[in-house]
Amino acid sequence: MRPHLHHTHADRAPVELESAFTVDSSRVTFGAGSLGEVGDRVASHLPDPDRAQGGRVALFTDARLRATEWYDDTLTSLRRRNLEVVVFDEVLVEPTDVSVEAAVAFARETCADAFVSLGGGSVMDTAKLANLLATHPGDLLDYVNAPLGGGRPVPGALKPHVACPTTSGTGSEVTGIAIFDLLSAHAKTGVSSARLRPTEAVVDPRTTASLPAAVVASSGLDVLCHAIESLTARPFTSRAASSPATARPASQGANPWSDLGARQAIELIGRYLRRAVADAHDDEARTQLMWAATLAGIAFGNAGVHVPHAMAYAVAGRLHDIGGDYRPVGYPQGAPLVPHGFAVAVSAPAAFRALAATAPFRHLEAARLLGGDTAGVAPGEAGDVLAETMAGLMHDVGAPNGIGGVGYTLADVPDLVKGAAPQRRLLDNAPSQVHEAELDAIFRDALRCW
Repeated sequence: MRPHLHHTHADRAPVELESAFTVDSSRVTFGAGSLGEVGDRVASHLPDPDRAQGGRVALFTDARLRATEWYDDTLTSLRRRNLEVVVFDEVLVEPTDVSVEAAVAFARETCADAFVSLGGGSVMDTAKLANLLATHPGDLLDYVNAPLGGGRPVPGALKPHVACPTTSGTGSEVTGIAIFDLLSAHAKTGVSSARLRPTEAVVDPRTTASLPAAVVASSGLDVLCHAIESLTARPFTSRAASSPATARPASQGANPWSDLGARQAIELIGRYLRRAVADAHDDEARTQLMWAATLAGIAFGNAGVHVPHAMAYAVAGRLHDIGGDYRPVGYPQGAPLVPHGFAVAVSAPAAFRALAATAPFRHLEAARLLGGDTAGVAPGEAGDVLAETMAGLMHDVGAPNGIGGVGYTLADVPDLVKGAAPQRRLLDNAPSQVHEAELDAIFRDALRCW
């Protein structure tokens, strides 16, 4: 029998609860050709933007992007403002603590006045962490979320950071979250702080035109999960009040602001993802996906995500432990990997099915916005309808069929549970309590999506 969870956070001992929420977001510039504005936007955050020599900028990207016109456009824009540009292009598709440390060493050595990131979530997250550790002393694990790290608060402001996404997925350009693979723990983890949020985002949808279909599918499903998880997260009013109020976390739970972006993003994904995957020349579809990614980023940057993302860190991080050989077309073939969007999506239908009983109308709303038929559906069926609607979309865009589709079996479930259970920042944002027993049931249900 498939799991349906029904105990809520209200089961806990009474505490003083939140009565307010905070809206945070980067300044966003969106539109074709906007990479040409990067130099002006960086310069505007430097002490003397009009001086002849504008300062030193650390440009983070990857080797593939460095050979594209998008890199040329960005570099030209920076140099037009007389900015000295130093380039780090060794970001991995899935960053590790080792690759991040190399980026940190580069940032410390170059003593940049500002940071620019051009790439997907891996590039933007690497730049965030390099900025953090070049600006403030300490080791990476000092700032990593507990219990895997010290959970140390970011002590102060960072250098200006203009983030330029080239994939329509992570939303990292507008969030204060940076994720990487902690090799010693065989799982993904990260750092979360409002101070990590980029100063500005420059979103040029032209950059998605050359993305392979599998990359569009994976990143689009990541957007979808960002949006549905934000919409169905525990309400902000169920969280213990922060003391002081300025210590309110970025993942504060579902709130009226995050709901707006989440709803619109879900609808856009349902309308355009299939088209964007099927036709690289469908400019309208790919532009709308890029906009959906930014909207969902703003949503989960203020509400937070929950169970599917917690499970994804184990799905992606433990592939090598089982000798997995999943190598999606369109991604580097040097080593097996589960791209982040697929890693989240393969468990999402099972997670939403299990959690829907505690917020049935929100799960039904998500299914309807995604294009599912919800007419006459009873609240008790909300999870099944959302799971089936999402699974249908996954099937159509070529996503793996559950965790079994990337190589896991029933025998791997206990290890996957061990990898996901420490992700308390995410799990505690779910609309009901989720611990090892619940994770075990969801992972078992996630072996197949259809």
